[in-house]
Amino acid sequence: MILILDFGSQYTQLIARRIREARVYCEIHPYNLPLDKIRALDPSGIILSGGPASLYDSGAPELAPEVLKLGLPILGICYGMYIIAHHLGARSAGAREREYGPAMLSIE
Repeated sequence: MILILDFGSQYTQLIARRIREARVYCEIHPYNLPLDKIRALDPSGIILSGGPASLYDSGAPELAPEVLKLGLPILGICYGMYIIAHHLGARSAGAREREYGPAMLSIE
C-alpha cells in the first residue's frame, strides 16, 4: 500500500489514480496524519503531495520529522520535496513570484 499525505495539491486525486492504474493500492490522508496511524496503515512507501503553501508562509504545513525516519521510500512532489529537503538541512530561497512548470535544479 502506498500512502499519499496530502498537502493540498490540486493533483492529489490524479496521483492516486495513476498509482491505482498501475494496480497498486493507495490511500490519501491529510499531511498531519498522526505517526501511530501511519504505522498502523503499514505502507510500503509514502508520497508527499504538493500544495499551495510556501515554506516561508506563516502557518505553513509541517511534516512530523519522524515520518522521514520510518525507513520507507518517500517521494516528494513540489511542496512535498521542499519539506523533505528542509528536514534534511537543505537551503532554499523564496522567490518573488510563484512558479509553475519545469525548473532547473542545481546540486552543489
